[in-house]
Amino acid sequence: MPPKKKQEKDDRNESLDRIAIVEAERCRPKKCKQECKKQCPVVKIGKHCIEVTEKSKIANIDELLCIGCGICVKKCPFEAIQIINLPKNLEKETTHRYGPNTFKLHRLPTPKSGQVLGLVGTNGIGKSTALKILAGKLKPNLGKFAQPPDWSDILLHFRGSELQNYLTRILEDNLKALIKPQYVDHVPKAVKGMVGAILDDKDGGEGGADKDTLIEQLELTHVLDRDVAKLSGGELQRFAIGIVAVQDADIYMFDEPSSYLDVKQRLKASRVIRSLLSINKYIIVVEHDLSVLDYLSDFICCLYGKPGAYGVVTMPFGVREGINIFLAGFVPTENLRFRPEELTFKVSQNEDERLMHASDEAFSMYEYPAMKKTQGGFTLNVEAGEFKDSEIVVLLGENGTGKTTFIRLIAGLIKPDDESIELPEFNVSYKPQKIAPKFEKTVRDLLMSKIRDAFLHPQFISDVVKPMNIDPLLDQYVKNLSGGELQRVALTMCMGTPADIYLIDEPSAYLDSEQRVWTSKVIKRFVMHAKKAAFIVEHDFIMATYLADKVIVYTGQPAINATATRPQGLVTGLNQFLKHLEISFRRDPTNYRPRINKMDSVKDREQKLAGDFYYVGE
Repeated sequence: MPPKKKQEKDDRNESLDRIAIVEAERCRPKKCKQECKKQCPVVKIGKHCIEVTEKSKIANIDELLCIGCGICVKKCPFEAIQIINLPKNLEKETTHRYGPNTFKLHRLPTPKSGQVLGLVGTNGIGKSTALKILAGKLKPNLGKFAQPPDWSDILLHFRGSELQNYLTRILEDNLKALIKPQYVDHVPKAVKGMVGAILDDKDGGEGGADKDTLIEQLELTHVLDRDVAKLSGGELQRFAIGIVAVQDADIYMFDEPSSYLDVKQRLKASRVIRSLLSINKYIIVVEHDLSVLDYLSDFICCLYGKPGAYGVVTMPFGVREGINIFLAGFVPTENLRFRPEELTFKVSQNEDERLMHASDEAFSMYEYPAMKKTQGGFTLNVEAGEFKDSEIVVLLGENGTGKTTFIRLIAGLIKPDDESIELPEFNVSYKPQKIAPKFEKTVRDLLMSKIRDAFLHPQFISDVVKPMNIDPLLDQYVKNLSGGELQRVALTMCMGTPADIYLIDEPSAYLDSEQRVWTSKVIKRFVMHAKKAAFIVEHDFIMATYLADKVIVYTGQPAINATATRPQGLVTGLNQFLKHLEISFRRDPTNYRPRINKMDSVKDREQKLAGDFYYVGE
């Protein structure tokens, strides 16, 4: 008989390995016939597995009674229900759950004093929740949302780990935590006044970074007497980093410090963040640009799971290993695969593929003349150049060197100074940098009205719509979409519009690291199949190198005068660009992603001496 007891015990554990998620925005019991409850086999035998009436605001699913048949998932007309089997029994390791049938976070990242901890994972997987808990702004309830435990139980739960000491210090020593928020667009609502005055006001003296050095490094000198409400995205981002860095605190947290910044500013911001390190300070960074994360961090925790449903934090890894684990989709320490395929950046195979297609038929060559454009006090000189079909040209340069101006010149939206210059007529599809939704209806209505033919075409559906994961967004209103969702819809619309040239301005903004890789693959495949040319402005270095067949480098002084070179090969162009930035890259031997060399490291000095700023390797 003893085995039977063991069996029962296993079953009890087994039944906890499932979570039910009901999305509050989608579940509308007033508008449906409660199909989930009517069809549920557990309800039919008289148990209250799903409780919902016409008057309820949301359906409630009991996870202990649920048998995981998945009938409610298929029957729900609004697709509001997900039943997810967890990869293994994580019940004992639940850190926080917001309420019944909502998101659940397992484990926590472990910060170490005197080191930078990087967090990498997709959107909606609990990175911001983990930051709130580590900052002491959210009390973890260990999954017991009905009767939240007190701190003694929480510390008991984490005993024997470094987190116990960390949480005890937060409670007893009153550690001061500062968070740079993810969305810097909301900063003007919270902070009013002049930039310089606010920085003076927040100056933390000895503890924080030196204010004058900070202003110089973050290029805030020219905006000191400007009102915060009038700052652009990049200026707001640098201002937000500056405000956090100038104060004296024990824990610094930066949520996506690189969005809106160009490559040079990203590196400067990274150096500012690293300069805050001292023996008793903790720094935690969430970042989607993997090359910046690599440069910033000392060690890394990956987060995996299902966005909006559950997230699991891995143990800390070294920087290279941590990012490679995230890209490979396999955690060796837990022997667990969390993504069916790995993400690699092998450029050579794309090149071979391109050359193979090139031999099929001759490509049309397009040319544009040398031009000059003056706007206010800024002058852009464009050298004459040419480009081919099925070719992606990436524009590399700092913010304010006229990349968007160049795109608009090519598109014919603005005229060059010498109006007698004949510009070839191109049909152009343009995705702007800033996307402001004015459309009143749903995403489906938008796509049907703007790109009906492409949207119904099977090739476009399999090449673009499916991999961009547009299906779950179709019935949502355009105005309610988040930044990343809006970006994916805008890219789909841009690629769905028939044109000779596709001009895409910063496709990676708001997307997480995984979506960036998928988006790059989609754009590359689309340009190859459609046999069209594309010009792309991109600051995420990994994405830019993966996409580029040719590059145009912008040199000169931002906002004063700049020159756009003619399109040149990837390696020569990148070498010229990186020489100007004074950084060097090497490639990772396992998945070929570009990695920034640490300043003045042996590798850095060797490559700079040899003039190989972008080292491709064998």
